[in-house]
Amino acid sequence: MRGDDRTRWAACGRTWDAVAIAPIARGLDALVALRISPRRGYPVLADFIRDRLYVLVPPGTGSAAAGLPGVRVLSDGHQLLLPETEDGTPAAHWISAPRDGAAPLVRPDRLAHHLRALVRADQPKADPS
Repeated sequence: MRGDDRTRWAACGRTWDAVAIAPIARGLDALVALRISPRRGYPVLADFIRDRLYVLVPPGTGSAAAGLPGVRVLSDGHQLLLPETEDGTPAAHWISAPRDGAAPLVRPDRLAHHLRALVRADQPKADPS
């Protein structure tokens, strides 16, 4: 049986950059800290096969999150697999689908701030003795 869900490759860096966050749970925790609900239309994708969350940010700004553990920035010269159908596939699934028209994009400086806090919280505490 063949499903109706389809995907397509989209160029990054033109209308948005993508911040790839692994694991997905860390990215979702950052969105919760940002108080970004899936109902608000911020484009957020999950790749359940690779355990990555993709958060779309304004073009040319993704570098604000570069260098953080588990983070990769996709900008000019990169492509991202996007769902063409409502939900998509396990490799490209909308967690929060963009609204018609201009979708709001996540502020990368705020996303990076919350990702840094999550990374610090995950690091083992030094033994004071």
